[in-house]
Amino acid sequence: MDTVVVGAGPVGLTAAMLLAREGHRVTVLDRDPGAPEGGPQEAWDAWERPGANQFRHPHILLPAAYRTLADELPETVTELTALGGVPCNLLAGAWELDAIGGRRPGDERFAMMIARRPVIEAALTAVAARTPRLTVRRDTAVSALLTGRERVPGRPHVTGVLTRGGDTLHADLVVDAGGRNSPVGRMLRDLGAPGPVEERAGTGFLAYTRYFRSADGRLPKWPVWRVTHYDTVTTVAIEGDAGTWAVSLGVSGSDRALRALREPGAWHRAAALFPDIAHLTEAGEPMSGIMAMSGMEARHRQFVADGRPVATGLLSIGDAWATTNPLFGLGMSMGALHVTLLRDLLRAEGTGDPEKLALRFDEATRASLSPMQQGLAEWDRHRLAEIDAALRDVPAPYETGDRDWHFKRALDTAKLRDPELLRAFADSGTLLATAEEVFTDPALAEKAAELGRKAPHSSDPGPSRPELLAALAGPAERAAPVPDRAGCHLRGVRHPGGQGDSARPCAPRRPA
Repeated sequence: MDTVVVGAGPVGLTAAMLLAREGHRVTVLDRDPGAPEGGPQEAWDAWERPGANQFRHPHILLPAAYRTLADELPETVTELTALGGVPCNLLAGAWELDAIGGRRPGDERFAMMIARRPVIEAALTAVAARTPRLTVRRDTAVSALLTGRERVPGRPHVTGVLTRGGDTLHADLVVDAGGRNSPVGRMLRDLGAPGPVEERAGTGFLAYTRYFRSADGRLPKWPVWRVTHYDTVTTVAIEGDAGTWAVSLGVSGSDRALRALREPGAWHRAAALFPDIAHLTEAGEPMSGIMAMSGMEARHRQFVADGRPVATGLLSIGDAWATTNPLFGLGMSMGALHVTLLRDLLRAEGTGDPEKLALRFDEATRASLSPMQQGLAEWDRHRLAEIDAALRDVPAPYETGDRDWHFKRALDTAKLRDPELLRAFADSGTLLATAEEVFTDPALAEKAAELGRKAPHSSDPGPSRPELLAALAGPAERAAPVPDRAGCHLRGVRHPGGQGDSARPCAPRRPA
């Protein structure tokens, strides 16, 4: 069977290798050039991937993605290790906490690997080049889809692709792994198809990231957990290969005041206020500027409309199907699960009935992956609403009747205070299992709710909003102590509005 894969990112290459090992003749097409000669540093410094605008932003092979590679394509793990990827365990930092009580049998399921994305792609590319029946063509953009006899009335049947250079590639199946900005939807509409129905959040997150490198190639002491949610900022710390690491500040896309984080001085002053990451910005030399990433809103594309596929002969996987918040680093994990689902379905069904294949793939995706993606999208919606409430200076914390949101917040708060809850959080939060599979015992859910109510999210709640804005303004903007809008006198802080002498008593700092 001839298969064309559009996109040579991690998901596209993983799909191509799995299908080639099933006996498919696979051609991968990617608009960007391939990896430069040399090792990981050359991949980082010289590899240009304009088709993947998140190429140099933090990525991580969390347990679901790592396990897929280790089980299905072990050569890729060997290659990545040779290039400097570092195996580790998601729970390693938490084992040192008295409340967690060390390592337990079964914790090996949380094995993962840290490496920068250019290094991950270089390893996958090297193994793909040695895979029989697999060809990767770089600098080859797809310009249009080829069609043949319709298998569903009024819906195109895709039979291959046309490249921008004029080459025609016929295929029994085209797999769209073109990522969040895949052009395939537009190409379907060019054919007169309805195209996928896209659901897209109106507002998403922005991330401001800087990379660092240690002089001796070793990482500094690492935070117990990589992601922490404060009032209006989420901090993310991600290790990399070769003694590198990235620190990100995630903010609401509607929080215009924090767009000053794009300036290095403001970014460093702000980062110094957050206890989990402050030392990471001083422990090494910066190796990048401040990299801003937008377009982080949740998206979902539906490829079946009114009970019929929008096209046959074409299936979309990974971010080309749906995206999750990059602050959680789950993109490659979601893609890995989608790839194995595709492989297993093709193994069982083949491509003899294109309509049935499209409907079965949609059904399987909705059953296994959509609940996870939609749950993450709902988390985004509530988190953005929570930030909006803080920006409006609403006296009471954000309130909602969504019990699932309250439970997730309680579990996040309690995860480092109980060994069972930590592992439940890690299983469900890294897509190793669904929440329904994890919380079969009601007592475990009750424990999460109880611990979440009793304890603040962090021993240090981080900066107040006025403190954060003052740090962004910089030393030159600071004035003598003035009261903020709640009447709290803040040492050396100039309120951004320059006013406010309310007689209201000081409100307690809102927990993250």
